[in-house]
Amino acid sequence: MAIVELHSAPGHLIRRLQQIAVALFMAETRDFDLTPLQYAALLAIRENPGCDQTTLAHYVALDRSTIADVVGRLENKALIRRKPGARDRRTKRLDLTAAGRRLVAAASPAVAAVQDMILAPLKPAERALFMTLLRRLVHLNNEHSRAPLRLNGEESRPRRTA
Repeated sequence: MAIVELHSAPGHLIRRLQQIAVALFMAETRDFDLTPLQYAALLAIRENPGCDQTTLAHYVALDRSTIADVVGRLENKALIRRKPGARDRRTKRLDLTAAGRRLVAAASPAVAAVQDMILAPLKPAERALFMTLLRRLVHLNNEHSRAPLRLNGEESRPRRTA
C-alpha cells in the first residue's frame, strides 16, 4: 500500500478522527483533569451504581487491564469508591463519590460541546447520515473488538444486513 492509499484507507481515517476527537476533548475539558475513558467510566457508574469492574468494562467496551487502570485513577482522584460486594466480598462494587457526581455534572456541557465540534464541519443532513453509518459499522463489527460492547451482561450480537 502506498502512503497516498493509506491516507484514504478507512482504518487510517478512523484512527485520525479518533486522534482529533481526543484532542478536542482534552482541550475542551482541560479544567476538569479528565480523559475520555475516565468520563465514559464515570458516566457508566452514574447510570449503573454498584456495578462491578467487569460489568463496567462491558458497558464502556474496554479490556480488563485498561478498565483496571481507569478505575484506579478515578479512585485515586476520589471520584469513585470501591466497596466489597454483598454476596462475594472479592467483587468490588463501584459508586460515584459526591465529587464524582459534581465532576460529571460540571464536565457534561463541555463533553456535549466536543460532540458538536466533531460534527460541525458537516452539513446537518451529512451529520445524521454519518452517525447512522458510524453506529452501524461499530455495531456490525463489535464481535471483532478486543473488548466488545456488552450491555446487560450480554455481548451485543449484530445481525448482518445487506
